[in-house]
Amino acid sequence: MAAVGAGRIAILISGRGSNMQALLEACERGALPARVCLVLSNRADAEGLAIARQGGVETACIAHGDYPDREAFDTALVLRLQQARPDLVILAGFMRILTPVFITPFAGRLLNIHPSLLPKYPGLNTHQRALDAGDSEAGSTVHFVTPELDGGPPVLQARAPILPDDTADALAERVITLEHEIYPLAALWFLQGRLTLNEQGAFLDGQKIPASGIPYRPQDAVRHDAADRGQQRIG
Repeated sequence: MAAVGAGRIAILISGRGSNMQALLEACERGALPARVCLVLSNRADAEGLAIARQGGVETACIAHGDYPDREAFDTALVLRLQQARPDLVILAGFMRILTPVFITPFAGRLLNIHPSLLPKYPGLNTHQRALDAGDSEAGSTVHFVTPELDGGPPVLQARAPILPDDTADALAERVITLEHEIYPLAALWFLQGRLTLNEQGAFLDGQKIPASGIPYRPQDAVRHDAADRGQQRIG
């Protein structure tokens, strides 16, 4: 159970919600001092909604097809999220391009995770694009959300080697494992007040985060005693 006074997280999904589940598990075991106050999807058949309900989390569906344009849909999202009063909004496989109508009310407290080493390969098919380019490594990046698609300031970046016989599916499986480690860590930093965004970029402990994000180290993974450990510094 989340501690009294814990931060409130809202999570947006479109599918199975594996990153959502990693965040829920981090909250449940006490590694992330937070409560998931809402899981919201644009698809009623999203598998993650059932997982969230089984965990006792409030869920909602706002179907994008019910609205005439992106702005009207985003307005509905904002109204529903504001009812949940989240401290942090997390996109976890939410497959919609969001407009400033949505982004502006949550600016500075809206995170996304993208399956590439940003700024490489924004958009879709990231793993196949890395393979086609002959890259030696791939990975994932947690970043703040801004109106530029996958272009907000990176926070945390995990890397995985590309193996000689890799397929896009095999690479995706290795990368998603890393995502389940770095997303709870970024959320922890934010809820501790250590991670911030301003006009100059993203900052951790008052230090500007590099353009490619902070390199992830497995020893920094969110564990049960994460809130009691010493604060990591950049560099």
